[in-house]
This record gives sequence, structure tokens and C-alpha cells, in this order.
Amino acid sequence: MASKESLAVREMYAAWTEAAKRGEQLDPDDWGNLTAEPGGVDYIEADAGGVPAMWLVPKQSKQDRVIFAIHGGGYIGGSLYSHRKVYAHLAKKVGARALLVTYRHTPAHSHPAQVDDTTNAYQWLRNQGIDPSRIAFVGDSAGGALVLTTQLRARELGVPLPAASMFISPWVDLELTGESFQTNRDKDPFFYKEMCAQLVEMFLNGKDKRDPLANPLYGDLTGFGPMYIHVGDDEQPRDDSFMLEQHARKAGVDIQLDVFPEMQHTFHMAAGHAPEADEAIDRFAAWLKPKLGL
Repeated sequence: MASKESLAVREMYAAWTEAAKRGEQLDPDDWGNLTAEPGGVDYIEADAGGVPAMWLVPKQSKQDRVIFAIHGGGYIGGSLYSHRKVYAHLAKKVGARALLVTYRHTPAHSHPAQVDDTTNAYQWLRNQGIDPSRIAFVGDSAGGALVLTTQLRARELGVPLPAASMFISPWVDLELTGESFQTNRDKDPFFYKEMCAQLVEMFLNGKDKRDPLANPLYGDLTGFGPMYIHVGDDEQPRDDSFMLEQHARKAGVDIQLDVFPEMQHTFHMAAGHAPEADEAIDRFAAWLKPKLGL
């Protein structure tokens, strides 16, 4: 049974749905209210090649190991401040710095603005002298898609790829074909197919839903480093994770997928409060540390 602490994630999404029905403006930065401060982590804002970013620096962390983190928010929201704490929990467990980056949001800026920004930030990080074998990517929801599209764009530019990638509830299927939109409709109170379709339209603004730099399920992942996916079993977009696993496996990628019973989309945001979120962060850290030589 899901812990009472983890229910806060579902309650927040349910509140968002009710607010949307009333025509109220939603604030994705509410995500940050779910997360406890990890403690012992410094937050240092930075300019990553013209892209707003924030260093998350745990005490006594390895300075030459970096987690490149991309927040989610349906491309329409989310920020350095909504996600700084959850990725600080991960950085602290791993014992490495994290560079959390943001990007231009829809509807003011459609694709490819987002992948342009995250790719510029990754190039900036590489220019700081960090070896790619000591860099790992992580992203949640739309940020999970950007984990892949950023690497696809970087490869086009001849930029070396990172050692590994981690995904929290990745939202990658812009065609919204997953059966879980139906089977989990009564379990997930917010991420309805109709709402996701509106986000897709704002993101693409008429562009191709099969563009690999927008929809990584159409990208060639051959040669990518090992990947690790976490997804909540109750999510409406849950099947995106299954599709990504199959797509990566066909490309010969070493990939692992963990499905967490009764959990909602990006349930990791309850880190420091919910035991399921803390366990998930622990699993990520245990998987990543040897890949970064820690």
C-alpha cells in the first residue's frame, strides 16, 4: 500500500485538475512544495552559455563528476526552483555535483527552442573541462525526453555523449498512443490524454510529431550509454516508459526499467518525505555511482 506521505503527490495533481476546471492559472512550481530540503547542499545560480542554470553542490562532493539535470513541466512550466531540491537529493546520495538547467517555455517558444537551450548548456558544461565519462544526464517528464533529444542533437554537433542517463516518468510519445491513458484514467487525476494533447500542440506549433529531436522514440539511440527508467504504475503516461525501454533495447542500449506500484507521475518529488521517493533516489544513486567511478 502506498504510504500516506506519497499521497501528497496525487493530492497535488487532483488540486491542479480542480483549479483548471475553475479556469485558474496552474503553477508547476508547486512541485517544489512536495520536496524536503536535503540539507548540506549549496545552490549556486549560473549562466550556462546563455542558459539559466543552478549548481547543486553537496558538501564534500566530487567536483569532477556532474549530474546534468533537466526539469520537467510539459514544456510549459517547471523551473530551477521547483526542481532544485529533488535533484539535490540525488546529487547528495551520489556524492557529485549537479547542474540543473532550464529552457524557454511554450507557448511563447515552441520546438526546437527547448532542445537548443539544453544542448547549449551541455556544450557549456563540456567546455568547463568535465570529461563526458564523468557526466550523467537525468530528467523528469518532458525533461526525460530532453535527456535524449539533447544527446541526439549533441551527437549531430560532434559533442561526446555522457556516461549514463536516468529518467523519472519520461514523457516521450508525442503521438500519445499508450494504452495506459485508458487503463489508468481513474488512477491518475491529472495527466489526461486530452490535456497532454494540448501540451503537444503548444510544444510543436504544427511541426512533425515524429521529429527525432522532439520525439526521441524516432531517434537512433545506437551508441548511447546505459539508461535507467523509473515510472509510477498508476500514471496515465506510464506506457511511454515501456515504449522507451523497447526502443532503446532495439538499439542495443543497456537499459533497466523499474515500475513502482501505486505511484504517480514524478513521485520522486516527494523526496525527503515519502519512503517510496527516497527508495527511488537510493536506487538511482546505487546504479549511477559505479558508472561515474564513485
